[in-house]
Amino acid sequence: MSLKKTAELETPHATFTNERAGWTWKILKVYRAAKTDKGDKYSRWFLAAKSPFTYGEYEMGDTYVSDVLGYGKLESCTDEFKAYFEELQA
Repeated sequence: MSLKKTAELETPHATFTNERAGWTWKILKVYRAAKTDKGDKYSRWFLAAKSPFTYGEYEMGDTYVSDVLGYGKLESCTDEFKAYFEELQA
C-alpha cells in the first residue's frame, strides 16, 4: 500500500510510542516524499494518536512530523515506511 493512501487504524504504516508519557501515534498517511519532508518543520502526517488526555481512545488528525520524531520511538512499520523513515533520517 502506498504511504499516500490512508491506512486503517488496525494496520497503520507505522507506530511510534512514548511509554513514559503514555503516547501512541499510528501513522495512517504520509503526504510527501522523505526528501521533501526532511528539514521542513511544518511537514505533517495524518495519524491516530492516543494519550492520557484522550481517555484511552484514538483521535485522528494531522500532526507535525517533527513532534512525532522528537518525542516518539518507532516501534513497528511496513517495509515501505521503513525505507521512507531511513531516507528521512539520513
